[in-house]
Amino acid sequence: MQVVDELGVDADVVKYLETPPDAATLRSIIVKLDGPVSDLVRREKWEELGVRADDVSTPDGVVDVLVRHPQLMQRPIVVKGDRAVIGRPTELVTELLTS
Repeated sequence: MQVVDELGVDADVVKYLETPPDAATLRSIIVKLDGPVSDLVRREKWEELGVRADDVSTPDGVVDVLVRHPQLMQRPIVVKGDRAVIGRPTELVTELLTS
């Protein structure tokens, strides 16, 4: 991610399509995120994939959906230490990396 490279900060960018995170990795990200866990899941193609709002209302549900459908992961996810942010808007990433 460009802002991570520009700031030269040690942070992990989750590249969910290149290397989809497993359940353990997703759980470790979820505990570091601020806000509702359901924010980690994109809302596209739910009907086509058989996903419902109830499926993403709990951390376990989000993990299950994202393991089965990694393309639904909100992106980018940037992890630094004990915090993680969904990188939209990019200002959230800058705030994480400079704090």
